[in-house]
Amino acid sequence: MVESVEELNSKDFDEFAKKGLVFIDFFAEWCMPCVMMGPVVEEVSESFKGKIKFGKVNIGENESLSKKFNISSIPNFVLLKDGKVIEQFVGAMDEEELKDKLRKFAK
Repeated sequence: MVESVEELNSKDFDEFAKKGLVFIDFFAEWCMPCVMMGPVVEEVSESFKGKIKFGKVNIGENESLSKKFNISSIPNFVLLKDGKVIEQFVGAMDEEELKDKLRKFAK
């Protein structure tokens, strides 16, 4: 399976997130709920192809981004529009719940 959710770091984050609707998955490899959310986010990204760009950020390797978005618990999902935060969800959820949360933004 080809991953459609691009892993970002502090160098490429701003360029990736500056235009349109962008969903960012803040995660850590040691976080079991984050690991469980990985395939869910991949699946959901397929459903919103062309409407929302999906990226993920490893908080252990990108502390500056974690601080910028006040990430204190993970998994943490941030939805940006043209680089500005418009929504934030914390905690694991199933595919349908995540799709429901995103549908109202992806018109």
